[in-house]
Amino acid sequence: MPRRDGSGSDAGSVVRRLLRERRAPVEFRDAEPETILVRIDDEHVTIAVRRVPSARRMTLRVPPGHAAPVVSVPVRASRLAAERFVRSQEAWLADRLAERTPPIPFVDGSVIPLRGDPHRIRWVAGTRGTVTPLRSAEGPVLHVAGRSEHLPRRVGDFLRREARADLVEAVAEFAARVGRRPTALRIKDTRAQWGSCSPSGVLSFSWRLVLAPAHVLRYVAAHEVAHLVELNHSPAFWRLNAELDPHHAEARAWLKRHGRTLHAVGADHGAHLRRGADRGGLQGIS
Repeated sequence: MPRRDGSGSDAGSVVRRLLRERRAPVEFRDAEPETILVRIDDEHVTIAVRRVPSARRMTLRVPPGHAAPVVSVPVRASRLAAERFVRSQEAWLADRLAERTPPIPFVDGSVIPLRGDPHRIRWVAGTRGTVTPLRSAEGPVLHVAGRSEHLPRRVGDFLRREARADLVEAVAEFAARVGRRPTALRIKDTRAQWGSCSPSGVLSFSWRLVLAPAHVLRYVAAHEVAHLVELNHSPAFWRLNAELDPHHAEARAWLKRHGRTLHAVGADHGAHLRRGADRGGLQGIS
């Protein structure tokens, strides 16, 4: 007689069923991002929780721009411990959030800087095209064509294109002077750095540099090109950096004073700007 399990089913059927279950595809779902909600000055603030394998203690930081504050905790830390830590830092957090520059949205009538000069955004109804910088009776303006709901995206795309054009030109100049060529130039919406150089020679820059005066953008370009020769901050690097840009200290100080304002521009549309990060090649650098 065939052997049966306790439910009366054939043992062979049980084995076949288990084998089918093993072959069935497993669906993996990303876990929901872990967050902590606190109340600061009668407003709810969401804190993103980041579990870091190498962390030995908890830290809280407020990123530039208007991204959510982040608490970094050891992997095995309990949620309750993280919540207690965040609440112990509420006074510090309130001060940091109060220092943030109010967001400057991409909407009709807003004034945003372009290469250091204030430009008013003007939506031009009933026209086709993209974004055109013009001089008008009210001063420099950005005429934005197309449908009004597309205005934020059009302005963001325009600024990234302008940033790429300016950075390609500046990087090409400095790279020729040091006799090195980057492997790629990328435009991003970074919060922690204005520019970076990877060990493989990839240069990355924040599109927000095009909002600053031209000498500030050139300072960051020269700094990262110098890293193509010296991938460090040794005395040799700083000597080369000074040769490429003798006024680098002034530009660096400008960024320290006004960097928060640059991060506030288009902050309400940051998700789109990060999704649209340009990962293209050199396009004209020789």
